[in-house]
Amino acid sequence: MGTAKNSLVAGRPWMYVANVTQPTMTVYSPEEKNTGAAVVVFPGGGYQALAIDLEGTEVCDWLTSKGISCVLLKYRVPNSGMHWDERCECQFSPNSPTALEDAPRTVGLLRLHAAEGHIDPHKIGVLGFSPGGHLAVAISTHFAHRLYPAVDAADKESCRPDFAVALYPGHLWIDDKKFELNLDIRTHITRETPPTFLLQAENDNVDNVNQSRVYYIALKNAGVPVEMHLYAQGGHAFGLRRTELPIAAWPQLVETWLVTIGMIPK
Repeated sequence: MGTAKNSLVAGRPWMYVANVTQPTMTVYSPEEKNTGAAVVVFPGGGYQALAIDLEGTEVCDWLTSKGISCVLLKYRVPNSGMHWDERCECQFSPNSPTALEDAPRTVGLLRLHAAEGHIDPHKIGVLGFSPGGHLAVAISTHFAHRLYPAVDAADKESCRPDFAVALYPGHLWIDDKKFELNLDIRTHITRETPPTFLLQAENDNVDNVNQSRVYYIALKNAGVPVEMHLYAQGGHAFGLRRTELPIAAWPQLVETWLVTIGMIPK
């Protein structure tokens, strides 16, 4: 585990893990009230590393305080999904995106063992940041067919999330010349794509705000319930850490949205 000392968020460094060859899932249970809902969290890190506290453990602390079970997924990195390749200075998509193997496996395991964790199997969602946001979108549109042969009963369970939250997602928009959704995502959007919450800052200098806009439009055209919030300022990779910027209040927006779609009570 490393510390990103040169990249402070709200005045504090953040921790990252790299070279994850064996995916793991860590379950965090609510200490008091339990709404029955659960969220699988995908930290960001460019599909090269995982921002394990900023976009992982800190998120689970928030969710469990609201009565929502949290599963923190350490999916395989590096190069486990579409990423920027410095050698060709281009977006590169691996033939076998292992992160998109790890995510469905996790949702299937959680759904299989839902009763043991006092979780409603019909209230399991995903939440991801940056490439983790891309992964949340990918599992939302590719749940019909896993990329690996079934291993056990968990792989017989549906891996369709009941809802998805994508925060400053990447790898959805093709390029500056075409306001068009990534073909691999676009061709898999159906009315069965789960309700989705999108949030991004217009001054994000890593993932252009069009990443969220183009997916929002595609979901609206498909008749999928979607809510999007765009803010003038906020940058990229801010996690839950409080600042004076309005975008820092996004967790309350997600909580309200989860009520409106019937995942948690008022």
